[in-house]
Parts: sequence; C-alpha cells; structure tokens
Amino acid sequence: MSNPAQRATKLFVQTFGTKPDELYQAPGRVNIMGEHTDYNEGLALPAAINFKTVIAVKHRDDNLFRAVSTAFPGKIEQWRFGEEGTIAAGDDWTHYLKCVTAAMNQSGLLAKGLDLAIVGDVPLGAGLSSSAALEVAFGTAISYASQLHLSPLAIAQLAQRGESQFMCLDCGMMDQMISAMAEPDHALLIDCLELESEAVLLPEELSMIIIDLKQGRQAFIQQFEQRKKECSHITQLLGLDSLRDCSLSLLTQSQDLLTEEQFRRARHIITENQRTSNAARALQQNNIARFSQLMAQSQASMRDDFEIITAEIDTLVHMIATLIGERGGVRMSDGCVLALINHDLSDDVINLVENQFFKQTGIEATIHLCSASGGAGRIR
Repeated sequence: MSNPAQRATKLFVQTFGTKPDELYQAPGRVNIMGEHTDYNEGLALPAAINFKTVIAVKHRDDNLFRAVSTAFPGKIEQWRFGEEGTIAAGDDWTHYLKCVTAAMNQSGLLAKGLDLAIVGDVPLGAGLSSSAALEVAFGTAISYASQLHLSPLAIAQLAQRGESQFMCLDCGMMDQMISAMAEPDHALLIDCLELESEAVLLPEELSMIIIDLKQGRQAFIQQFEQRKKECSHITQLLGLDSLRDCSLSLLTQSQDLLTEEQFRRARHIITENQRTSNAARALQQNNIARFSQLMAQSQASMRDDFEIITAEIDTLVHMIATLIGERGGVRMSDGCVLALINHDLSDDVINLVENQFFKQTGIEATIHLCSASGGAGRIR
C-alpha cells in the first residue's frame, strides 16, 4: 500500500486535476502517563506516533478553502476564511478544519485559501488523537502557505482554542502540543498550566505496542465528560482554580467537604501528576523497573480511584504485566492499552493478545506497533 503522502498526492490530482504545491503532516499520539491531568492543568507525558495525517495543498489567491478526504468520502467541502458559519461538535470532519480558521480569524490573523486533499493513517476512534493531528496539520499548512511564521506552540494553541471555543469541546492542550512539538524518539513532559515542555528520550531498548480492544468510543467519551464535570465540581468545592493547586495534605484536610467518591477522584489527579513527573525521570535514567512500578500504580489509580477501567482492559493489562515483570510498563491509555517493553518481549506480548486473551475474553484486539515520531511539519 502506498504511503499517506503518495495517497494524498493522488487524491489531490484526482480531485482538482493538478498537482499540489506542498504536503504537510502531523502525527497522532499516545499518552504514556498523565490520564485526565491535562484539563486539570497538570502534567502529561505523551509521545507522537508514526501514524499521521497528511495534507496536500495548492495555494489560492482568494480566501476560499476547498477540502476533500479519503477518510470521509463524498463531495468537496468548502468555506471562506472568516465565514466559517456554525461549527458544532459532531461527525462532520470539516468542523475540525473550520475551527482552526475561526480561531485564526478571531486572533486577527489573515490567511489565503487553499485546495486540500487529506489522507491519514491514524486509527480513527482508537484514542490516538486523529482529530488533533488533522487540526495541527491544517494549521501548519496555513502557517507556511500564508507566511504567518507561527511557532509550533502557537499552532497548537490555535487548534486547541478553536476546538474548545467553536466546537465546544473543552479539551486540554496535550493532544495539540505533542502533535505540533514532538521530537523523534522522545516523549514530551508537558506542563499544561504553564504550557512548558521538556523532551524525554525514550530508552532505546523499549518497543511501543498499542492495543485497541474496540470497546466503543462513544461510551468512553461520555465517561470522559462525566469525569471532567466531576473534577470541575470538586475544584469549586475546594475553592481552587484547578486541581493542579491541590496537594494530598490539602485534600486530606478538606476531606469533610467531599464525598468519598469525590475524594478518590481528586486523589487520582494529584497522585497521577506526581507519577507523571516520576515516570519522566525514570525514563531519562533508564530505570525500567521504576517505570514499570509507576505504570502499575497509574493503572490501579485509574481503576480504583477514578473508575475508568473496564474489566476487559484490566484483564489484559494484568496478563501483560504478569508476562513482562519489570522489563517494561503497561497501562490503559485513553481507552487503549499501552505497553512499553523490552524488544525481545514483543512477540510474546503479541502472541498473548492474539491467543490467550482472545481465548479468555473472545475479544479480537487490533495491535499497533509504534515508534515515537517527530511533530508536524512540511514534507516537501
């Protein structure tokens, strides 16, 4: 099968009858540590993956955007810069494009139109942030084509602002920042309050395996929104700006203000922030045994305190953890299972998923072998 860049070029020629001027790309991501911490202004440790969205573009002299995508077959979609119309959350993929131009227009930026052909291989509905990859690739294309000279962080901020304000999807900054700013072979320790980041080199001996149990994305999204509301309510009860400002000692002192469930929800966020920082240090020090322990603690906290782990995911994580011991880490990540393990264990893990786990649960999971990639940019 041809790669996304070749497919995007082919789609562009088929649609618009001419060759594109340039191609741009942005990657999806997996979150190594920091579950539900980003919208609580905490710490997250994602890595970009070698699955990406590619956009072939041709410059226009007007402000019209015309877009076509293989992921959502149909007619050419079009809109004008500054005239995006109503944007809402939903299944319309063009909303993720329109929210970027709407945010740019709101910020006082001016951009010329583009003809666009969009192709991607980021698995859809798998929790690998295909939407952020689309937004960041598009923002990068506009920045280059209209000579806006936006930094990767500025592109990420515009993409997040557009999704939050114009699509009413109040997401944190993690997805857009890692897609825009990632470095090859590194994770990125992100401070979601200060919007600062630090590249963290991943140990050379670790393989990255992402396992999608295909349990239904809509239920996961609903659960995500519920936890976000709970965290906001807890923050108000504690009189804080965000749970980033809360410590375990303060939480314990304020325990009478919260229900037992609210206490556990807050405890997850506080301890997950600390685990995220510790995990970054463990990876930098090549301390795989310590990293393994932190991944296990995160899994337990998500299961017992935050209650976002399904029985099937917990079963698979336990099976893999038993197999690999302290030669890697495994936990749920945004609805998938992430295993960062010694290379020589990869075949054993794949065999476990395809055979033992399937026999025990009847679930035929999809396995993605990944590597940490660089962030968005121009391909040619």
